Amino acid sequence: MLSSDVEIKGQVRFTNDLVVDGKIEGEIDSDGSLTVGENARVRAEIRTRSVVIYGKVHGNITVADRVELKANAELVGDIKAATLSIEAGAIFVGKSTVGAPAAGATPYVKPAASTPVKK
Repeated sequence: MLSSDVEIKGQVRFTNDLVVDGKIEGEIDSDGSLTVGENARVRAEIRTRSVVIYGKVHGNITVADRVELKANAELVGDIKAATLSIEAGAIFVGKSTVGAPAAGATPYVKPAASTPVKK
């Protein structure tokens, strides 16, 4: 855990789970889960397995699994995730890309206009 009096500038890498309640500026990379605590202020590009946000994050998030924005969370940035959960009261400014198209799925194609057949 990084407590509220910790400030890091640069690249943060970890393998399992990390709880941040301090300040991080830079990049966060992991195969694990990141929890951004209520007191946390993060300005970073985040690439992890999953993220739970209670505090403030400015930066893009790319995760393999799930992003959760809790009631007092604030996120300014784009999200790419398999699933996204946003509680009432959370602030999200950005765009999200959630899920992946099912294997073998084909996009909808509008049929061509029909032409009446003359007899």
